Amino acid sequence: MERVSSGSRALFPKGPSFTIEDFSNKDFIVRDFVDSLAENAISLNRRSGPTQQAFDPKPLIRTFENALQGLGNLSEELQAKESDLLSQVRRAEAQHDQTLDTLGRKLDQSINQFEALDLTLNNPNGNDRGSREAGGNIAVQIGEKLEELDRKRRRALDANFLIQCWLQVSETGELTSLQDIRRQGGSENKVKCAIIAHQLMRISQRLDPISWGQTNGFHRNSVANGDSDIGRRHNTREILEKFCETLEQDLLKQFNNSYRKQNFEDMRECAKVLHDFNGGASVIAVFVNQHQFFIDRDQLITDEVTTDGETWDQLADPDSDPPGVEPSLQSLIDEVKIVMQEESFIIKRAFPYYETVLIKFIQRVFQQSIQQRLEMVLEKANTISSLAFLRSLHSSRSYIGALVEDLKSHGLTEHPEPCSPQISQTLDQQMEELFVPYMMSNSYIDREKKSLEELFNSLLFKYNMYHSRRKKAPTGFMASLAQQTNQLMASAKDAYLERLESSDLTPTQKAMMLRVARVQETDKNKNEIEVSEEDGVLSTANAKRMMKWLAESVRRTLELGSQNETPKDVAILLNLLMTNMGQVYVETALEAALEKATSQENVKTEPDLSYLPYLRPAVTIINIMSRFINIVLIRLAESNTTVRRSMEAQAKTGIENIEKKAGSIMKSTVDVIINWVTKSLAQQKKLDFLPKDEFDMMESLQTPTCTSICVFLSRCTKLLAQAVDGANLEVFSSELALAIQRLLFDHFKKFKVNATGGLMVTKDIAGYVGALKEWPLSRDVGLAVEMLTEIGYLFIIGPEALRERSRNLAAGAAGSTRRLVKADFKAFVQSRDDAKTAGVQSVLSGL
Repeated sequence: MERVSSGSRALFPKGPSFTIEDFSNKDFIVRDFVDSLAENAISLNRRSGPTQQAFDPKPLIRTFENALQGLGNLSEELQAKESDLLSQVRRAEAQHDQTLDTLGRKLDQSINQFEALDLTLNNPNGNDRGSREAGGNIAVQIGEKLEELDRKRRRALDANFLIQCWLQVSETGELTSLQDIRRQGGSENKVKCAIIAHQLMRISQRLDPISWGQTNGFHRNSVANGDSDIGRRHNTREILEKFCETLEQDLLKQFNNSYRKQNFEDMRECAKVLHDFNGGASVIAVFVNQHQFFIDRDQLITDEVTTDGETWDQLADPDSDPPGVEPSLQSLIDEVKIVMQEESFIIKRAFPYYETVLIKFIQRVFQQSIQQRLEMVLEKANTISSLAFLRSLHSSRSYIGALVEDLKSHGLTEHPEPCSPQISQTLDQQMEELFVPYMMSNSYIDREKKSLEELFNSLLFKYNMYHSRRKKAPTGFMASLAQQTNQLMASAKDAYLERLESSDLTPTQKAMMLRVARVQETDKNKNEIEVSEEDGVLSTANAKRMMKWLAESVRRTLELGSQNETPKDVAILLNLLMTNMGQVYVETALEAALEKATSQENVKTEPDLSYLPYLRPAVTIINIMSRFINIVLIRLAESNTTVRRSMEAQAKTGIENIEKKAGSIMKSTVDVIINWVTKSLAQQKKLDFLPKDEFDMMESLQTPTCTSICVFLSRCTKLLAQAVDGANLEVFSSELALAIQRLLFDHFKKFKVNATGGLMVTKDIAGYVGALKEWPLSRDVGLAVEMLTEIGYLFIIGPEALRERSRNLAAGAAGSTRRLVKADFKAFVQSRDDAKTAGVQSVLSGL
């Protein structure tokens, strides 16, 4: 569009001009177009001045009139073009309809011709058009007949060639035609040779029985009839077998050459021919037996297991972590993993029946290489110790199991997908067969049990030796109670000595048993070994060692044993734990402590409570054992309800027996302490609280009886804290403190007390209360102990204070543990030497 220059204006300005292209642009906007017309119509030569010039619409009107006229011209031009295009479209549509009509007629003609041809083929007579559906398709029938004739022709040609070959081999002793086909090469010709050779073999069996050693009178009759050709007969069996052997050897040689050249296509052809020839057994055997892996490993299989002695010692040491799988076996398994992954790729490309070949390869690897090395490793471990054998068995199983899982996930011939079900089953089967000899029946769990028994008996040898020499009570209830435990302890000690002298015990295992038992080889008579008191004390460290050994056995049992047999296996281990740790170890110590506690009940000297600290490790050990049983062993037996319930009952009974014995010790300890406090209080002198010399009394307000009892109770406090803790200590202390409180309550009713003696009573009671409050007491017992302080005040306060205290007396029966009752108040007040004075009597009469 042309616009007038802003620099000058013509007298008659020219209107705007534009074409269709101005409106065909995709960026055309109506509003911008109108704005541009308006901008061009506004005059730019307006005079500036104080007043604004009035708006003049004429330029705009002229501009838009010109634009409207131009748009009208363009509209007429477009309408003419549209009319022309519509005429062309009508002519094209008419031509298109005519073309469709022509094509439709031609299609109808083709369909009619096809139907006529079909009718002619299916109904040659043309009588019944409906027979088209019922009759057979003649064209198809003709095709089938032609195919059948072709098959018969081929069979005739094959039969002709087969007869020709038989005549050649039977009359001339040669296979010229068959040899010609073999020399041509190619998989099809080789397959054809193999098939014909087999057929000739069957013909030979029927027509030439002499070659197969089946005369059946044929030779005799032929001679009788004067058959002079009998001497010229050829042994067709030998000729055919030799040809088959030659054919097979050629194919195997070709396969090997192709294998060395990595020509997988040719290998596949040879494998296919040999599979059709004899099932592929020979080519599989050649591929597997001549594999470089087996050649190299056959040379190394005779090498001995050369692990250093330090590793074997670590393997036999129950306190050391297992060192892992034996290095030579580990090296073999690592190599097997690489070889199988690489060879599976070759097998899939070289064999059409690759799964069969891979299965044979896997069987050979496991049954030859891995099994032989595994047997050597386990035989060597068995010469070290039973624990070394079990650890080697477990580490080998775990490492080989990891190999199997890696091969499954890799997929081998199915890589990158997982293994096929058949290959996966083969791997599992080979894995299982490797370890069947070591897992049959109860052989494995018996080994675990025997190994643990050796370790437990070794660890507890000196402990059992100490307690077997300990002086026992000759008769009585305690002797019968401990009889079963004593028998188990003696049996464990004898089992250790018997095993130590066994001829089949290896030097390493013997050294281990002596080390665990802390016994020297130079000790000639093991029954005369010196033992100390420390050897007969419970040790949580020893219990933890036993639990560690047992936990290792449980882990092996869980990973090596059958899932169905796991409940029974852990039941055996539970019984072993309850017998050795529960009865032989813990119960023996508790019986010793109970025996000592019982013997202290009526002693004349201060009782020895040194057995109390030995109770703490017993409680700790039984807690550890109980948690392990409930969290590990019983949960592993959940799949077998009968076994689980039996284990729960056994564990409950064993732990309850231990708890009862521990409770009996604490009960006997209460009796020992109460008896001694009673005996000590009985030593209190009648005039201890009626001192005549006030100066001498002031030097020591506390009586000797109180001092000795407080010192004894202080020693008891330390020993009790070493024996029990927590709620158990509170219950025990509360029961003991309440019993002593009652003794003291009655004790101070027996003595006359003067004013100075009242101070001594107060001092004694403060000492008793201080000693008792060192124990963790329950709230009620603490109040009862505090009430003893009230008794001391009754001996030192005046009548008015007594009257004030009498108002707070309890109305309960005498001996109340919370508040002082009237009867006790009266008894204590009457023990005062001024009880008959008017002031005191008025208090008593007012009760």
